[in-house]
Amino acid sequence: MEVMLGNSPELIAQAHAIRHQVFVVEQNIPQQLDLDGLDTEAVHVVVTDAGSLVATARLVQRDKSCAVMARIAVLKQYRGAGVAKRVINALLSHATKIGLTVIEIHAHAYLRDYYQHFGFHYVKDVEVVGEHQLIEMHYCLNH
Repeated sequence: MEVMLGNSPELIAQAHAIRHQVFVVEQNIPQQLDLDGLDTEAVHVVVTDAGSLVATARLVQRDKSCAVMARIAVLKQYRGAGVAKRVINALLSHATKIGLTVIEIHAHAYLRDYYQHFGFHYVKDVEVVGEHQLIEMHYCLNH
């Protein structure tokens, strides 16, 4: 599997294709909620397997020390194979390289334990998107 990081139009288009399948088709989240206008300023990670799309996520920098990791999506046939871990680690590594100190995520509530294994800490319940309760979690990077 290949892990690519960047914000080229091609990478963003690949991220959109994965997100559309996972969020809009599978999770019934309205597409206008996914397409929030932040993709061109975000750093995206896209994972492919022999040219086939597998997974994506993005990192949107809020200021010089904080960013939001979001839109983490793995196509159904690749779930359970550790792909999300590679996506998250790629963005955490990038965040460290560019000097960020805090990463925020709004994750599905049922994934709380999963993100705590990475070192994210629960902050609070936030909005419901589609029919999914989201929670805010933070990760502090050590420099």
